[in-house]
Amino acid sequence: MPPDTEKRELLGQLRIDRTQRETGFDPRRRRWIAAGALVLVGLIAAGAWFGRPGGAALPVRTVVAQPIASGGAASASVLDATGYVTARREATVSAQITGTLTEVLIEEGDHVKSGQVLGRLEDTAQRAALAQAQAQLNSARALLVQYEAQLAQSERDVKRAEDLVARKLVSQQAVEQARTQVETGAAQVQGQRKQIELAAANVRSAQVQLGYCTVRAPFTGVVIAKAAQVGEIVSPFSAGGGFTRTGIGTIVDMDSLEIEVDVNEAYINRVQPGQPVESVLNAYPDWRIPSHVIAIIPTADRAKATVKVRIGLDAKDPRIVPDMGVRVSFLEEHKPAARTEERVRGVLVPAAALRKEGERDVVFVLKERRAQRRTVTLGGAIGDSRQVLAGVSPGEAVIVDAPAGLQDDAAATAAKP
Repeated sequence: MPPDTEKRELLGQLRIDRTQRETGFDPRRRRWIAAGALVLVGLIAAGAWFGRPGGAALPVRTVVAQPIASGGAASASVLDATGYVTARREATVSAQITGTLTEVLIEEGDHVKSGQVLGRLEDTAQRAALAQAQAQLNSARALLVQYEAQLAQSERDVKRAEDLVARKLVSQQAVEQARTQVETGAAQVQGQRKQIELAAANVRSAQVQLGYCTVRAPFTGVVIAKAAQVGEIVSPFSAGGGFTRTGIGTIVDMDSLEIEVDVNEAYINRVQPGQPVESVLNAYPDWRIPSHVIAIIPTADRAKATVKVRIGLDAKDPRIVPDMGVRVSFLEEHKPAARTEERVRGVLVPAAALRKEGERDVVFVLKERRAQRRTVTLGGAIGDSRQVLAGVSPGEAVIVDAPAGLQDDAAATAAKP
């Protein structure tokens, strides 16, 4: 065989038969590969759409950067504890007598003022007693008028008797009898005036009993519980086998709210009266309430090895209600810097707003519906917040828990709470 013919045969054996390759390929495998490619392209397109300027706005959660006073550095937490909001002034309001409720004028959440009527009891018997006492007072006053008239007549009789004695027309005994009548009449008038005082006292007592049928608020506050309904019996004493109510409602003075926490006795030396405290309600984790230590209760719980600490709230707000859970951070005492140029400025941002990129700390700030990436310089920690010395200005909206794919200058909008 010639060499050229042999080469052509070898090349023919190496040539790929395209007909056989297309015949052996599985059509279902081709469809799966095409579908996967479409999904991959869609994901890439969606990421580019959210990241590029002018794309759909990505909803993000933001908090406002809080300024730090320029008098010194942020105070660091020396101790953290948990506790509850309590009310120093709370009362379950009841009637001072036993009676049946005819009106209940409160509901949970109502704001009431001192002296406001909260409910009324059946007062038929009390009104009858008051009417009787008033009638007795009127009768005593009428009798006093009669005694005073008799006394005036006796005094005139004395004058006539004295004139007759002077003219030797009657004996001295007639004058003495007339004077005795005057003294008796004066005693009756004086006694009747005492009876009037007694009757007036009975009227006041009946009025007090009638007043007990009206239940009033002892102080200004908010109703947190309604305990009785119209038709139920209310008594200041627990009686009736559980069928008698001991109160119609509970009122709390919201201005008396404070925090009570249990501090481990091993760390109580870190707490001092007047010490600044930062309080965070479990219901509002992004809201930091300035507070201070009121007092350390001078007794320990033997079972829990804790000491109770009272903390006052420097800011009053309707969102703070009794029995809310709260976390507190006891802060170091504020120490001013020695020189003005050494004072530390900055803002506080949640630790969840920070992101680590290599050796740099960054945050995203929402400004004009754009997520701006900022490199920041960090300071100390206060509870769950960090001090940012540079990179963020007070009042700017810092994005918390930013999505992993969020890019600089991406379209974003603040999510509704």
